[in-house]
Amino acid sequence: MKVLVGADIGGTKLALRTTTPDGTVRVDVEIPSTGWEAAPVDQAARWLLDRVRPVLPEDDEIAALGVGAQGCDTQEHCAHLAAAFEALGVSAAVVNDAALLVPAAGLTDGIGVIAGTGSIAVGACAEGTVLFAGGWGWVLGDEGSAPAIVREAAKAALAAHDKRRPDDGLLSELLAHYGVADAPALARAVNDTPTPATWGPAAPAVFRAAASGSASALAVIDDAATHLTALVSRLRARGAVGETVVAAGSVVLGQPLLAARLRERLGSAHPDLTLRLLDVPPVAGAVALARARYGLAGVA
Repeated sequence: MKVLVGADIGGTKLALRTTTPDGTVRVDVEIPSTGWEAAPVDQAARWLLDRVRPVLPEDDEIAALGVGAQGCDTQEHCAHLAAAFEALGVSAAVVNDAALLVPAAGLTDGIGVIAGTGSIAVGACAEGTVLFAGGWGWVLGDEGSAPAIVREAAKAALAAHDKRRPDDGLLSELLAHYGVADAPALARAVNDTPTPATWGPAAPAVFRAAASGSASALAVIDDAATHLTALVSRLRARGAVGETVVAAGSVVLGQPLLAARLRERLGSAHPDLTLRLLDVPPVAGAVALARARYGLAGVA
């Protein structure tokens, strides 16, 4: 049976969904994305197909593949990866994972914003050129992502400690998360293993501190929302079209405070834009890409 395959490759997980051409879901699974690298493209294509084929029911044949992938940060890279799939006999359309949000929402244009393991915004101009802002990694940026929120929170808590200011709740929440006793131990805990897997899971501690009244934590969250809004502003300045910002990612969807602050800042900076929190998995957008690649755009 010919099937359409959608793949959403993020920083921690790979979501796979396959459907028949009439829309019947055949497979809907998530597995770790351990080992994913967007380059070199021939290895990336094989990596994904090595994970798609084992989950397909027997006798299912890939008619078209839609891919949204972290690390595919230019239009040229996406085209090269699509060509690598074609070289392996699979018709494919490839975009950055943030570019899945707009089609997943059932829209033809708009700006997608991801705030999860990383952060990035993706849109397109009227001529169809894909535009990117952010996505530079948590060491350099990715403001609004889980690791970056923790990075900024740790810096704020340690700076307050240096100034001998009373802990307003942020430091104690971070100490509790990492299971350490004091500020120097916190610095060692976050620096000894500087990876998103070490930093990202502490993000809920920052939001707990904010909910308990920590002004420091709230300032970090407000700054994250401001930076995410700035990504949208950069894209609009470069000609991105659409009236909707579609947001997804574990932080913005899992933490209502960040979503509320983002909505406020977008409303102030761009009153004509509407923020929509994606209420379906982004992999639905990958399936939409596969449908279009197969020539079924608009078919229910």
